Amino acid sequence: MWQKAQQYSVKFWSPLPAVIALGILATYYFGLTGTYWAVTGEFTRWGGHLLQAFSVDVSDWGYFKIMGLQGTPLDRIDGVMIIGMFGGAFAAALMVNNVKFRLPQSRIRIAQAFIGGIIAGFGARLGMGCNLASFFTGIPQFSLHAWFFTIATLIGVWFGGKVVMLPFFTSKVPLQKVNMMKPLPDAHKNAKLFFVLGILVLVILGIFIVILAQGAIPEGKKIPVLAIAMFFGVLFGFIISRAQICFTSAFRDLFITGRGYMAKAVVIGMAVSTIGIFSYILLGMPPKIMWAGPNTIIGGVLFGFGIVIAGGCECGWMYRAVEGQVHYWIVGLGNVLGATLLAATWDYYAPALATDFPKINLLESFGNYGGLVFNYALLILFFFLVVGIEKFYLRKNRLKLQVKD
Repeated sequence: MWQKAQQYSVKFWSPLPAVIALGILATYYFGLTGTYWAVTGEFTRWGGHLLQAFSVDVSDWGYFKIMGLQGTPLDRIDGVMIIGMFGGAFAAALMVNNVKFRLPQSRIRIAQAFIGGIIAGFGARLGMGCNLASFFTGIPQFSLHAWFFTIATLIGVWFGGKVVMLPFFTSKVPLQKVNMMKPLPDAHKNAKLFFVLGILVLVILGIFIVILAQGAIPEGKKIPVLAIAMFFGVLFGFIISRAQICFTSAFRDLFITGRGYMAKAVVIGMAVSTIGIFSYILLGMPPKIMWAGPNTIIGGVLFGFGIVIAGGCECGWMYRAVEGQVHYWIVGLGNVLGATLLAATWDYYAPALATDFPKINLLESFGNYGGLVFNYALLILFFFLVVGIEKFYLRKNRLKLQVKD
């Protein structure tokens, strides 16, 4: 039995069913907790707590008045969900013996991770979300700002792809020829050990979820939402790790190599989630709608550019970080710093870029079913846009190969 379970877990999961599963889980997460699956808002709060630890007074910062800075990560839905994500991804990596300490191989890569992470973190919070809250879970919420952010992100990804292909960013690490693979006599023994350790991590997370379920129910809630949030976080983290879900590679590879499978899977996942979110909204749950202002355009471009420079989006760096890849620890640090920088400067330009603009709910603008149809029409157009870009770059790359031959 162990061998069958271990063999199944070692294989990477197919992205399409994994992303569809994420879309379904995100729908139920919204229905049970009342909020959408998002991470960078909580990372911004972490930055706020860090500043408070150094005696910086952030109580008057407008951004934290919007986001809220009360309590600790263990008291907040987003906080425990993110802990669950890290835990679920760590368990998944252990189960396949993929936790190894790996340092960046060049100074350029370190600089890319840090600077790209800062740009992405700043852009994500300027646009009131990241690849989740202003894209994968934002579009199914029928918020127009998510569509603005998404198109702008594609532009940023395209531009970032052009930049990282420049000779300056090419790795200078020399390749060495080897005659044979290094023997791994204890590979099977280590794999079994790490598989058991991964199961142990899941058990510990399960105990923590039970403890949260026994605690006080937050004010205004009727169910133990903290326990539910952490449970979903574990599932989110486990799935993105096993299917290697990364929005950066999904759209960066589309522009560089013409591989569009992951990008198309993401669009399908949003389409699946949309109908579920719509059902909850009809039952009386309010969607999360943000300002559809210039902040979403500027933030989206910065976010798309930043994630390509850094080499990973929020989901991508999280599961790679717990695998032991130090590069993504630096990306994560940059994300928190960039988001905190946005919070520190928000009051200077918020009215001009965001808060003076309307929060546009497509269901209110077009009516419930009109908004549903409109959102699906945009998703279909987005899908065909991805297909068109895929075909263009596949054709372009084939022509390059023919010229070389």
